[in-house]
Amino acid sequence: MKSIRKLAVATGTAMSGLLASAQVAMAIDIQPISAGKGYATDFGTMFNSMLNVVMLIAALLVFAYMIWGGIEWITSGGDKSKAESARNKLTAAIIGLVIVAASYAVVTMVIQFLGFGSFNEVFTNVGTINNAGAK
Repeated sequence: MKSIRKLAVATGTAMSGLLASAQVAMAIDIQPISAGKGYATDFGTMFNSMLNVVMLIAALLVFAYMIWGGIEWITSGGDKSKAESARNKLTAAIIGLVIVAASYAVVTMVIQFLGFGSFNEVFTNVGTINNAGAK
């Protein structure tokens, strides 16, 4: 009986906390954010820029891994295990580059297939898409 009473008190306390936070949320006056000055003035441009930076970093890491594998290959000195390890590094780097490029191509293709020109158009038209689905 005590555990049921404790559960009821805990539930009541949690519900009152939720109601209080809902009242505070309703009291906040939300203003639209105006586009500022700078490089990324909206979310679509920022997301596209971040994706390009990630692709650049991935390409640089692949290039560095390929150089590392090439140096290991050159310095293997005829040792088959070292040469095989270097060949595996080069193969892994090339496969990684193919996966990164293919993922970027698939995302771009899906956006084009859906009728958008870029990520910026996708994020700009989210409200329009949501409103069309509600009707």
